[in-house]
Amino acid sequence: MLEDRPCQVTRGYLKNCGRKHCWDCLKCQRIKIEELNGKQPLAIDVVEEEHGANNLPLQLEGDLSMPPVHQSDDQQQAVNDPDFDHEEDEDMESDVLSDNQHQTESDLDLDLEEDELNLLHNLMENDLSLAPVIDVEKYDQGGNKMLKLSENDRSMRASDQSDDPNMDALIHGIGRDNSISCLLRSSRSDYGSIAAVSKAFNSLVKNGELYRLRRQIGMVEHWVYICCDLPEWEAFDPNLCRWMHLPPMTAYEYFSYGDKESLAVGSQLLVFGKEYLSNIIHKYSLLTNSWSTGMSMNFPRCLFGSASMGEMAILAGGCDSGGAILNNAEMYNAETGIWKPLPNMNKKRKMCSGVFMDGKFYVIGGIGVTSLIPLSCGEEFDLETETWTEIPDMSPVRISYVPQVSEAPPLVAVVDNELYAADHAAMVVRKYVKNSREWISLGKLPERASSVSGWGLAFRACGNRLICIGGPRSALGGGFVEVNSWKPSEGGPPRWNLLSRKQSPSFVYNCAVMGC
Repeated sequence: MLEDRPCQVTRGYLKNCGRKHCWDCLKCQRIKIEELNGKQPLAIDVVEEEHGANNLPLQLEGDLSMPPVHQSDDQQQAVNDPDFDHEEDEDMESDVLSDNQHQTESDLDLDLEEDELNLLHNLMENDLSLAPVIDVEKYDQGGNKMLKLSENDRSMRASDQSDDPNMDALIHGIGRDNSISCLLRSSRSDYGSIAAVSKAFNSLVKNGELYRLRRQIGMVEHWVYICCDLPEWEAFDPNLCRWMHLPPMTAYEYFSYGDKESLAVGSQLLVFGKEYLSNIIHKYSLLTNSWSTGMSMNFPRCLFGSASMGEMAILAGGCDSGGAILNNAEMYNAETGIWKPLPNMNKKRKMCSGVFMDGKFYVIGGIGVTSLIPLSCGEEFDLETETWTEIPDMSPVRISYVPQVSEAPPLVAVVDNELYAADHAAMVVRKYVKNSREWISLGKLPERASSVSGWGLAFRACGNRLICIGGPRSALGGGFVEVNSWKPSEGGPPRWNLLSRKQSPSFVYNCAVMGC
């Protein structure tokens, strides 16, 4: 590896108190060198022999990092005349040194490390701005608003810096707040690479600060998490159409073959099931990319209805470990890890579904206590008053007459505060009209979205689009999983777009959508 050649600099050459890699004498040796048969040409040696080692470095051909230093007549005299009286010009040299040092220190603010410069370049390619993302504190010299973090964010930053004195640096030259503003607008699929840049970036990604700020400004990306073969889980990015493998879950055989529910809340993926006679929750953390157990609800249950909104999720109904149908509910806060009991529903129900719509939580369908006939009513939970209200005829219309005990829970999803349902028997998509409380047909499901009485078919909201995941199965086992997408805002009947198709040993057991 080539190294910088040493050179001597006379007193006439301006001093610099900057960092070593910013010394002017070293910068003047950065030249363009063309490779000749893999070797460095010896043109530099010729130049040095002609001009001497004690002279100032000349401005060689190529793109130098800085222009040559302009010298005054007295300075030029000092170079040419060794007997020049330097004491007479001491004050002048000190003033020039001070100005030069001030300019150099200013230049150091924009001196980016190579990795950070590449990162910033990639961010700018995505047309990212350094606009404010939370509160406005002040304006910079260019008239741009600067980012202001909350006191909690600043206290977390201070705790992060206690272990690493360079934590506040991030992208040198633009400041920590603007660095965070850039990262908030980058894709979360790049956060793994960003965390590998330095300890500062790694800590920023793992402490959850980025995801929390992204939710505050509405910069949320939705990924789909599916399980087709326990203990393996995969994540699918619908924006890049890319699959990613999660670490395998440590689960016993009883858990693998029992009933399971999944729920994504905040930056966590929760998988509920049973281990022998007790209920268990497996939690995957996006921040640490690992699974853990040990969490427990106030009322352990399975076959319940659930939905999440940001860091908060609500679970309602289901069965206890003894098979009794429940009407109680509870709320989970992913940030604090606290489970809070909620008032009981009006009806007991299991195998129901849950959604958030217009800021309220809804439980739809399910099986009651007295009959296997599906419940046609739904229930609305008001988060402000913490009360339940029964809503008649909210369960999707079903043409199928298969007993509910062997049929999947209602396949429902909410996009832009509108409720949609997938009728697996008729292979159509329906929409709920709030004013008239009726369901209308919009169009067909994807042709190859096959299922067994609704099992193996996933119908989820993913941001501003509906996602339908299913695929054809072969008689000998195995088959394909296809991910189809449709945006209801486009209007008209559904026009499904095939995002991805891959082989799968089985159909979709569990599916959840995480927005971060």
